[in-house]
Amino acid sequence: MSVVGTTPFIKPMTSPSSVSPGQRRHTLPASEFRPLNTQDAISVFEIEREAFISVSGDCPLHLDEVRHFLTLCPELSMGWIEEGRLVAFIIGSLWDQDRLTTDALTLHKPHGSTVHVHVLAVHRTFRQQGKGPILMWRYLQYLRCLPRVRRAVLMCEDFLVPFYRKSGFKVQGRCAITVANLSFTEMCYPISGHAYMRRNSEAIRFPQLTSPLERPGTAGERADT
Repeated sequence: MSVVGTTPFIKPMTSPSSVSPGQRRHTLPASEFRPLNTQDAISVFEIEREAFISVSGDCPLHLDEVRHFLTLCPELSMGWIEEGRLVAFIIGSLWDQDRLTTDALTLHKPHGSTVHVHVLAVHRTFRQQGKGPILMWRYLQYLRCLPRVRRAVLMCEDFLVPFYRKSGFKVQGRCAITVANLSFTEMCYPISGHAYMRRNSEAIRFPQLTSPLERPGTAGERADT
């Protein structure tokens, strides 16, 4: 399993270049975190498909479902961008019950206080670098700044339980949801002590939570292991 070995908050940086006075610089941030949008959907799905198909035979979110959640609740997603390229992401939605049910795979509950983490995935060329734990840490810190959110939940296969435990999630028991022949463990992270963003968190630019309509989606997780 990857271990966080770097400072989770990374400010945007630009590479030095020999630009004469008066010339405009055209540089991309070396590293930034931002909410995703529907224009990111294809990149998200390509990373997700490669990460999951070989392991589970299916993706937690198909392309239309990725677009669906990025339309309804983009503020509950987070992408890690390096030099303009998506290298890792999380997609979540709101839920309004104590435990996950099949409806949690397909609905966004705008008045819920629980964030259902549908998927975490890291691009194959950036795995084994600790990006999964860092991205999850930043995401959970961001959720602390959303007044209505009280906890985050996810469902994962048993071999991923130690990974999410390292991020602070606790086992709630067997999940009521099964997908094909797969069963899952349900895990929960309490969001307590709502606080302002840390001093150097300006790398993230997120809108306030909105109250969009409910529409279909699906679920699952893949970590940077």
